[in-house]
Amino acid sequence: MQHVTHLSKDKKLKKIIDLQEPHVVVKKKDVWLELCASIISQQLSTKVAAVIYKRFLDLYKPKKPTLQLVIDTPFETLRGIGLSNAKANYVKNVCQFFIDEKITDAKLDKMSNEALIAYLSQIKGVGQWTVEMILMFTLGREDIFAVDDLGIQQSIIKLYKLEIDNKKLLKEKMLQISAKWSPYRTYACRYLWGWKDNVPKLK
Repeated sequence: MQHVTHLSKDKKLKKIIDLQEPHVVVKKKDVWLELCASIISQQLSTKVAAVIYKRFLDLYKPKKPTLQLVIDTPFETLRGIGLSNAKANYVKNVCQFFIDEKITDAKLDKMSNEALIAYLSQIKGVGQWTVEMILMFTLGREDIFAVDDLGIQQSIIKLYKLEIDNKKLLKEKMLQISAKWSPYRTYACRYLWGWKDNVPKLK
């Protein structure tokens, strides 16, 4: 796999790549729904997030949720499945924005990473990190680096033995390290997360 060959030039990164199966970046449909899922899962464990998102989808069974259906869902109903006030608002904000802007997956596909981050970050409740996750896991972009992600920060600090207390300097150093991973930085992030979640000892 091309990305493995390229990323393995970084000897430290190669150590954790060798411990994992090669990662695959895939595209999914319904970007708006994935955005809602991302909002629902914020600050929750993966397990709890999955339960609440399933409840969200179950509200609309046997149909699939649509933008208008979600907008028409009473706040109390969204609160009832475990969403906070803020998250219920944010999910509705996403749907309203997609309707107002007549957004399709095809329209988003044509936009650059930077343009997409700027565009979708206009939605209240959607920040840069959320859009980066959408770029990686929904739109299948191969060269995204989530510099603000705590898991990525922790993995890089550990792997490269960084001792930098200043957040700004840490991010600069991370960007410097990750520059050589381009154009496969999404894969690098996946290996860093995979290593963090299942940390076998490096020899």
